[in-house]
Amino acid sequence: MSKHTLGAYPHMLGFEQLERLLERTAKTGNEGYPPFNIEQTSDFSYRITLAVAGFAEDDLSITVEDRQLVIRGRQSDDSEGRVFLHRGIAARQFQRSFVLADGVDVGEAAMENGLLHVDLTRAKPETVVQTIQIKKG
Repeated sequence: MSKHTLGAYPHMLGFEQLERLLERTAKTGNEGYPPFNIEQTSDFSYRITLAVAGFAEDDLSITVEDRQLVIRGRQSDDSEGRVFLHRGIAARQFQRSFVLADGVDVGEAAMENGLLHVDLTRAKPETVVQTIQIKKG
């Protein structure tokens, strides 16, 4: 089976950046931790919710880097002097990345009951009609 690229479709001009974006998204290396939900909260807004039980607000960072929302978590190891008979709750770090389309902005972030909510908004697209004049040769 051959791989089709957007360049293989001559009527789709200027979508090379979209193809690079799709390739980058496939390489983000996101594991299954922490689990997350993405919900559409209105026609032009979304919410990403990550299950970050055990993390405090200071353990988390949220950045936008090159149209990519990056959420990182790093817990401090407070197990010194403690003896665990079983340790099923690991203090591990994570990084989750979400590629944002042009016009999508990151709004507020809030913690609630071990869940981190990050709200996104998408600008309402404008309809643009442009008439191109034809020069006489």
